[in-house]
Amino acid sequence: MPPMRYLAMHWNHGLSAQDKLTLSKWIAATRAARFQSPGVAKPFATHPLQPLRPLASFNADKVEVGEKLYHDVRLSGDNTVSCASCHDLARGGVDRLQFSKGIKGQVGGINAPTVYNSGTQFVQFWDGRAKDLKDQAGGPVENPIEMGAKWADVLPKLKADPELNAKLVQLYGEDYKAEHIQDAIAAFEATLVTPSRFDAFMRGDDKALSAEEKQGFEIFTDKGCARCHVGEALGGQSFEKMGLYKDYFAGRQVGEADLGRYNVTKDEHDKMRFKTPILRNIAVTQPYLHDGSTSDLREVVKIMSTHQLKAPLTEAEIDAVTAFLKSLTGTWRGAQLQ
Repeated sequence: MPPMRYLAMHWNHGLSAQDKLTLSKWIAATRAARFQSPGVAKPFATHPLQPLRPLASFNADKVEVGEKLYHDVRLSGDNTVSCASCHDLARGGVDRLQFSKGIKGQVGGINAPTVYNSGTQFVQFWDGRAKDLKDQAGGPVENPIEMGAKWADVLPKLKADPELNAKLVQLYGEDYKAEHIQDAIAAFEATLVTPSRFDAFMRGDDKALSAEEKQGFEIFTDKGCARCHVGEALGGQSFEKMGLYKDYFAGRQVGEADLGRYNVTKDEHDKMRFKTPILRNIAVTQPYLHDGSTSDLREVVKIMSTHQLKAPLTEAEIDAVTAFLKSLTGTWRGAQLQ
């Protein structure tokens, strides 16, 4: 029985040792049935972290067009900004700025997350306002600070390009629309999967990680980091409060971007709750956190330890976890991300 239903039926007492054992078995069985990645080694079959799944079959023509559109500045109002401007594939899928620069040099208010492995997430954006990659691809185009365009103006520019127009017509027909441009971009982004040494380790190669990295992996799991940073991408599966055990926003002016999920739901419970960022390639996706407040990986581990864990990590544990996180830097098209 699912945990919430069990507790609802047994509300007048706590969990006994037998109850906890039953619940643990249910969790393990559910993970094995629903979350286990193909090829994962037996010891990690029910682990909250999993290796990246192999790419599913995809439409190569659509991906090719999507890649062109991803780098196309004509999606912006003044032909200066593309998706790649803020999500540079040569720099970990980010721009390494605290806040990205959009059309006419305007600066946004929240740190740009990496586009690599973003297709593994249950929703998109820090506040989860986009349900999937296709939905996300449409947002920046008409955002006045980001790309500052209107689809009604973008489409004629694309249709005036004979080669690109022919490919779009082949894929979507003569009367293709904004949703089709978004679909192609999303198809390309879904292929941005970056396997790393960590995946080899999770599939049984014990030598893929160093002793310190293995220690960091164990600490990451045992101390509670993996409760939120779960799954294939180590995150992107839930909304979590920033400042769970210590107020992260104390002594500072709280802005709109700091409100997180609340900006979408207007539910007081959702204030300061954000989609948990994915940790794949985190060593090359600085600066960190929604506010881009630090570019020091060790420092951000320390910040998260202090604010999100009931018992903060020791300095030695922080070193080990930092080493483990570096093992998550993967490869794309045969090249290590830098």
